Amino acid sequence: MTAFPPARRIALATGVSLSVHEAGSGLPVVLCHGFPELAYSWRHQVAALAGASFRAIAPDQRGYGGSDRPEKVEDYDLVHLCGDMAALLDALGVAKAVFAGHDWGGFVAWAMPILHPERTAGVIGVNTPYIPFPTTEVLRRLAGGEDEKLYILWFQETGVADPVLHANTRLLFERLMVGGISPQDAVARMTEEGFDANPFRRLGELRPLGEPLLDPEELDVYVRTFEETGFSGGLNWYRNIDRNRTLVPDVGTRALELPCLMVTAEWDMALNPVLAANMPSVCRDLETQMIEKCGHWTQQERPAELNHILLDWLTRRRPDLAA
Repeated sequence: MTAFPPARRIALATGVSLSVHEAGSGLPVVLCHGFPELAYSWRHQVAALAGASFRAIAPDQRGYGGSDRPEKVEDYDLVHLCGDMAALLDALGVAKAVFAGHDWGGFVAWAMPILHPERTAGVIGVNTPYIPFPTTEVLRRLAGGEDEKLYILWFQETGVADPVLHANTRLLFERLMVGGISPQDAVARMTEEGFDANPFRRLGELRPLGEPLLDPEELDVYVRTFEETGFSGGLNWYRNIDRNRTLVPDVGTRALELPCLMVTAEWDMALNPVLAANMPSVCRDLETQMIEKCGHWTQQERPAELNHILLDWLTRRRPDLAA
């Protein structure tokens, strides 16, 4: 089990307190996690960054883990989420940082240079590309109007997915936090099991698609935490996707001039590398790397390869990022 620095709660000017893990000194790198994850998902990267003379900052973001969980759905839009990250820099006495994000945390990281350009030295997307988030209208057309068959749509109504996930916390992480498999094998399994695009509502019927990524102690960290907090905080991020398109319409379309790194994962079925194809046209200073035969949970599935990519880019670009 990888050692992880203890958390401290930090009160922010945005009115919430976040549970934050820190290690190292030097150029700050803020690590933004996704769903259903925690700052703990970056444990392998925190150690590597600190060992290479970077300051790794990994918060449980609003709604997760040891951080505050506001009740209103509207308190989880990108303006609030990015506001927390800027306020965290204020609380830590940091002028600018590189923001790295995976899954939903990737949308936070890519929105930072739009909403807080003066605080953002660079952006690293892990699996999550710089693209506009699709609206529920678009997703509903893809799902043929059957919301329950597409997890993002099933998540939209408060009180529907929340109790189902909470009642199956351990099963969720056992079934879904697994290594990637080839698209051909995935299609074969989906055909065999009648798998749709919403595995969250059918956890008891499914076998894991890949090999487990977590040892028993790591699994227990996630299970204990989400059994205590529930999933509503994280689900509320999804419930703001239409609101985000209204509040921050430029995300994914406005050209970015700052240094950017995009790390794709070949076998990620949720965030396929093809989604990053347009990024060279909107990111003026972009490097792209793909980790082959890797699924969605890149930081935990292929930590050594991801760490090498991150440290190589950060070290080469340090003078630009620190300017």
